[in-house]
Amino acid sequence: MTILLHNLVDAPRVVDLPHPDPAATVLETSGPFEIRLVNGGKLLRQAQRLRYTCFFEDGGAIASAAAAACRRDLCDFDAICDHLVIVDTEAIGRSGRQKPRVVGTYRLLRREVAERHGGFYSQSEFDLAPLLAAHPGARLLELGRSCVHPDYRAKRVIELLWRGLWLYASRHAVEALIGCASLPGTDLEALEPQLSFLTTHARAGDDWLVAALPHRAARFVPRPAEEIDARRALMQLPPLVKAYLRTGARFGCDAVIDHQFGTTDVFAIMAMSDIEERYLAHYGQPSCVSGAPVA
Repeated sequence: MTILLHNLVDAPRVVDLPHPDPAATVLETSGPFEIRLVNGGKLLRQAQRLRYTCFFEDGGAIASAAAAACRRDLCDFDAICDHLVIVDTEAIGRSGRQKPRVVGTYRLLRREVAERHGGFYSQSEFDLAPLLAAHPGARLLELGRSCVHPDYRAKRVIELLWRGLWLYASRHAVEALIGCASLPGTDLEALEPQLSFLTTHARAGDDWLVAALPHRAARFVPRPAEEIDARRALMQLPPLVKAYLRTGARFGCDAVIDHQFGTTDVFAIMAMSDIEERYLAHYGQPSCVSGAPVA
C-alpha cells in the first residue's frame, strides 16, 4: 500500500478520466512511461508475471503449482480489482526489438466492489468489522500486490505509481486508503522492535484501529513506549513502510505472519485528512515525477 494523494481532504470530488475500455486506459504519460489502468488482458498477465518475479523468484515466496507452471502470481482477487501499471513503451525484448513491458504495478480494490464480492483481501488476516462499522459508507480503497521491476527501482517509476494512485483516488473520491504492509521475515523476536514501534508510536486512533483475526494473530508482546528505541526501529523498517509513516499512515494493534510470502504483515490506514501537506502539494502535480524528492 502507498499513500500519496492530493486535493481530497476538504471536498472529495470525481475527476473525469477516460475509461471507455479499462484494459486500454492511459491515465498519463511521462517520457517513455505510461501510467495505465487495466483489469484484464495482456497487461494484467504481464503484471502477474512481474509480481511472480518480485515475490517468488526474488522474494522467496512459495508458489502454487499453477503459479509455478505459468510463472505468474495468480490470485482470485485479481478478477475483481483494477490494476495500476507502469509501462515502459521503449523497453527492449530478448529479440533485441522494442517491446513495451510492465515495470511497476499496484492492485486496487474499492469498498463498493469488495462488498459485492465477499470483502477485502486483508479481511483474510485482519478483523475490519469495527472499522467498517465506525465509517459506514466511507469510500475506502485497499492497496496491495505492489512491486517494481528490479531494473526500474529508481525514484521515477515509484513516483509514477504514486501519481497514478492519486489520479485513481481522485476519480473515485477516496476518503481513506487501507491495506496490509509487510515486514520481511517471520522471526517475531527479530521483528519485535519494529512491531513495537508501529503498534505503539504509530498506532491508529480508536475509530480506525484494526486487530488481527484471533486465529491469525502473531504472538508478540509490544514493549512499553518508553522502552522503544524509536530511531533504531525506524532505521530497521523497510523503505515502503517508512514512506507510509512519513506521509502520515497509522497502523493496527496486531501483526499476522504470512507463511507463503515469508513476511509479517501489519494493517496500515491512511485517512485523507491525515496526509502531510507537502505530499499533497507534490504528488497532485504531473511534474512530480521529475521534481525534487519529498523528504
